[in-house]
Amino acid sequence: MISEEQFQHELQLIIKNAIREDVGDGDHSSLACIPVTAIGRAKLLVKDSGLIAGVDFAKRVFAAVDKRLEVETLIPDGTVVGHGDIVFYVEGASQSILKAERIVLNAMQRMSAIATKTNKYVKLLEGSGTHILDTRKTTPGIRALEKWAVKIGGGMNHRFALYDMVMLKDNHIDFAGGITSAIEKTQEYLKRNNKDLKIIVEARNLDEVREIMRSEGVYRILLDNFTYADTRKAVELIGDRCQTESSGGINESTLRKYAECGVDYISSGALTHSVHNMDLSLKAV
Repeated sequence: MISEEQFQHELQLIIKNAIREDVGDGDHSSLACIPVTAIGRAKLLVKDSGLIAGVDFAKRVFAAVDKRLEVETLIPDGTVVGHGDIVFYVEGASQSILKAERIVLNAMQRMSAIATKTNKYVKLLEGSGTHILDTRKTTPGIRALEKWAVKIGGGMNHRFALYDMVMLKDNHIDFAGGITSAIEKTQEYLKRNNKDLKIIVEARNLDEVREIMRSEGVYRILLDNFTYADTRKAVELIGDRCQTESSGGINESTLRKYAECGVDYISSGALTHSVHNMDLSLKAV
């Protein structure tokens, strides 16, 4: 996983780029009709239900736009909310509130949707010992926000990007000339470049699981699109040699069944790529 320092850097980049994208050379709608001295107050209003996420990020956006803006938080990240709830109030220069409005809403609506879906998956796994993971199937440019939302929802983050973990999938294996070759080449590369990265290897069937197990140093075996029966067999074969992860089209109706096969993790791209934004609005008060 990436360091906390790198994560914070990613958030700063997101905010900087969002302001650049949305504000450009000025919010001319506000500049045209609202005095620079005008002071206003607005509330973040929930018009939906689910788990709220992005409150702390909103504070960072407001501070980046105008350090004088003051936020009064009523409902923190990770709290269940319903229609009509007020999450926070923000007060300060009216122009500044309007400049930050859309960035805050876009981020919070998506983060809340992801946190809500993740939390639903987490509850489906309760008592199973299996953890839900996100993937790299995220919106370009805002991965840090989406993975943050997964954690707010009670899930766990998979690797952040291509640089913080090695994941040998089907194409890597085929291009490298097979599983054993891919693993050996990877281990040589890591040693040569003095990199300490965990290695995950994807298996497409039980024979590939057996071949992966003939190599040392594999951190986790990814069981891709396995049936329930083959997943149970794979878990039995692997034992405590390394971690196990199921993936491949797993949804709400199949999640628990895969967990009951004994895998350590289930990864789901749907947590981030298939959500419906929570309806939120920022209203002047």
